Amino acid sequence: MERISHEIDHRILGDDIQCVEITLDPQETVIAEAGSLMMMDDGIAMQTIFGDGRGQTQSFLDKMLSAGKRVLTGESLFMTTYTNQASVRRTVWFAAPFPGKILPLDLRNYGQRLILQKDSFLCAAKGVSIGIEFNKKIGTGLFGGEGFIMQRLDGDGMVYVNAGGMLVQRDLAAGETLRIDTGCLVGMTVGVEYDIQFVGGIKNTLFGGEGLFFATLRGPGHVWIQSLPFSRLADNIVAAAPKAGGRGREEGSILGGLGRLLDGDN
Repeated sequence: MERISHEIDHRILGDDIQCVEITLDPQETVIAEAGSLMMMDDGIAMQTIFGDGRGQTQSFLDKMLSAGKRVLTGESLFMTTYTNQASVRRTVWFAAPFPGKILPLDLRNYGQRLILQKDSFLCAAKGVSIGIEFNKKIGTGLFGGEGFIMQRLDGDGMVYVNAGGMLVQRDLAAGETLRIDTGCLVGMTVGVEYDIQFVGGIKNTLFGGEGLFFATLRGPGHVWIQSLPFSRLADNIVAAAPKAGGRGREEGSILGGLGRLLDGDN
């Protein structure tokens, strides 16, 4: 069956810090999150738009509604489109905002719908709708790490997803359950149930270092899991950074040198 979304060609470049190369035929368009552009050929026109990227068939009210939904997921009101206005094929490149993998997915292979955590989406073919998915369980919303609201991608086009660190994929059978750290979920197909589970045990809770809750994923369906969530990377960077106004951890003193030696910094 012919696609409704634009048919775009791609190539993933790099190993641990990747970018995606999107090649567009004349008048083809790719939509992306603001700030993800790396570079583009001459002849590609960039335009900032309201809404979820489905195009100009939406009314102004629909565009305002879809833009408001994006704000609920913590994203910008706007998205950016890149259209090839040249008479020959042109290329645009997008880069992931943190080290990891870029995953190309064809929505036609997943029932034309995927559920993602809100930081995972990078770019997609024009015609894909980027909306929101509410988690109806209040416990998951309060303690699940991803909140009530996740991103929902609908359509029949190609989408490109960020995953921090290494990427692991699992097919879950009906009733099969997988427990993961709440930040490690990248995305899942519609049939997967997402909930949270208390770690349990006083020592685990106080000293385990893994938080109070697991995310539980119950099949049937496909899930994508990342080894290094951006939130974990940011927390480690902040913890290792020198304190404001100082050099950090008694730098320059005998104590500071001994501390760095014991920590393996020297």
